[in-house]
Amino acid sequence: MDTHDGIAPGLDLGPAARQIRELIGDIEDRQLSGPTPCPDYSVRELLGHLLGLTAAFLDAAQKNLGPTTDTPPTAALPVLPADWRTALPPLLDELVAAWRSPAALEGMTRAGGIDLPGQVAGMVVRNELVVHGWDLARSTGQAFRADEASLRSSEAMLAPGDDDRSGPDAIFGPPVPVPADAPLADRVIALSGRRPDWQPGD
Repeated sequence: MDTHDGIAPGLDLGPAARQIRELIGDIEDRQLSGPTPCPDYSVRELLGHLLGLTAAFLDAAQKNLGPTTDTPPTAALPVLPADWRTALPPLLDELVAAWRSPAALEGMTRAGGIDLPGQVAGMVVRNELVVHGWDLARSTGQAFRADEASLRSSEAMLAPGDDDRSGPDAIFGPPVPVPADAPLADRVIALSGRRPDWQPGD
């Protein structure tokens, strides 16, 4: 990865955020009540969750700790504000800019009420954009075009480890079996506990 004037680069969330910007531009109001791969979320709540996490991880990058970074994502069902179409795109741009700063990856920060290293928080938000970008695309009948670097980052983060994904507080469900030669995007989505062949109505 290139550096500028010897300074280590920050994290590039640009491709993953751009995918979401493109997707939300083609969502129709009638689709907001439709189902998503997240059992508790309609498209409306998924978009509300994306707005909330974008604001939270923007503050986490800037070490601006407070209500947005202290609230667990499961505290309440997300509410989508009426101005979401104009609010979310510039917020995504701010998120991308904030994580491009090397300072975002330094030291500790907080997200979802959990203290964690900046490096880990960066991986988490990148994965959130990738997986929820897929959720949004699949829920609204659009193409999912994640870049390989973002997918590889999600693959590394979601790889099975010692964490228990069977409890009620688990963020992701147990990995779904897929063929070893499945496309990278399918393998990543399966690692998140989702069926890569999910369709609305399933």
